Amino acid sequence: MRRSRKVKILATIGPASSEEAMLKRLFEAGADVFRINMSHADHKLMRTLVKRIRKIEGEVGRPIGILADLQGPKLRVGQFAKGKETLEVGQRFTLDDDPALGDRNRVHLPHPEILASVEPGHRLLIDDGKLELKAIEADGRRIVCTVVAGSAISDRKGVSLPDTVLPVGALTDKDRADLDAVLDAGVDWIALSFIQRPEDLAEARKIARGRALLLSKIEKPQAVRRLDEIMELSDALMVARGDLGVEMPLEAVPGIQKQITRAARKAGKPVVVATQMLESMIAAPVPTRAEVSDVATAVFEGADAVMLSAESAAGAYPVEAVATMNRIAEQVERDPTYGAVIRAQRPTPEATGADAISLAAREIAETLKLSAIVTYTSSGTTGLRAARERPQVPIIALSPIVDTARRLSLVWGTHCVVTEDARDLDDMVNRACRIVIEEDYGAPGDRIIITAGVPLRTPGSTNMLRIAYIGPDGRGNR
Repeated sequence: MRRSRKVKILATIGPASSEEAMLKRLFEAGADVFRINMSHADHKLMRTLVKRIRKIEGEVGRPIGILADLQGPKLRVGQFAKGKETLEVGQRFTLDDDPALGDRNRVHLPHPEILASVEPGHRLLIDDGKLELKAIEADGRRIVCTVVAGSAISDRKGVSLPDTVLPVGALTDKDRADLDAVLDAGVDWIALSFIQRPEDLAEARKIARGRALLLSKIEKPQAVRRLDEIMELSDALMVARGDLGVEMPLEAVPGIQKQITRAARKAGKPVVVATQMLESMIAAPVPTRAEVSDVATAVFEGADAVMLSAESAAGAYPVEAVATMNRIAEQVERDPTYGAVIRAQRPTPEATGADAISLAAREIAETLKLSAIVTYTSSGTTGLRAARERPQVPIIALSPIVDTARRLSLVWGTHCVVTEDARDLDDMVNRACRIVIEEDYGAPGDRIIITAGVPLRTPGSTNMLRIAYIGPDGRGNR
């Protein structure tokens, strides 16, 4: 099964979509990668979902990626004697280390790291920003604030800290247990929540040891400020617009989305645009026009993937949501302005052999109107560099390693095929031509271009480019 688009669709699994039959329908509607949200899935359910997806993968004969999204630190206020309180703008309100039930003047904050880190002038946003506090005094045991906006506060509401860098890692004890479980289950990508700085990736990478790739969710202003450093240590990025919109001005989020998307493309790393893309389809069978434009904008920007959250996890129309996103992406990529926009954003290649080969392959394929670019890749690097060029022609990534093919299912424009490694150069060309025909990307008489590393089976050594003519017998000829 081949897609008629190059951007990928990442669908979140939840109560509305966890059964095997529904998962298969979502794949058939267009989902390329499935997201398991570990905020809501226990280890038993996670393992069940992975098994169901792998069974579907075997039935459809296509590699399917699985992303496990770790919860990250959840910062919340304590409880109130009355369950909730109403505050007034301008009044003082204190968050402290006293476990007693809260009242109109104070509440327990069970996070000593926040009490130790907040400084006067820092903002504290409660309940997704519905209540804004500003610290005026802080001594390590209590934070005296003034109410800037909003009035309602109640038990266990979340706390966001747009001005404060916490001296703790991104992994909680729950995350560490979840990380061990999802790695053991064989997921392909790990999404890390509430990344603040590059050091936050170190522990997860040490635990993962290459068994899965790391995707950093950019959802805090601290991460935006250190984007280049975080990207260097990440395998992919996600523009997590929901939390970004809480901790930063809403009007700044679209520009940040473009910055992150273009920076990731320049670095040759996948980038996912997420949150509220087709939000109205949680309850309605069709999206709003604004939502259609939002998805289209991400596709025009050259994002590797667009994500559905509650729309596919808990909505009333999960299949329709995936199918709608699929149709939007296909239409955008057929638009006469799409190619010009993508070309205008094309980054300068880096001074490496792999980038030079990928650039040449794209230019030759487009100039000669070849049927496909075929990349042999064991680690996935060759496929990533080919996708960085955003060629007009399809990219077929051939790998003998199923894990590599699954990971590349998140990457723009890559049609991944698991195949035995080529025995020699002749076999490499013949195998590429045969697979192009089998996967319906070409026919006898067409020409393709092949990139690989020589000697074969040497990861990260992309250094060869070859044009091949598909003969009448389906074999390759020079």
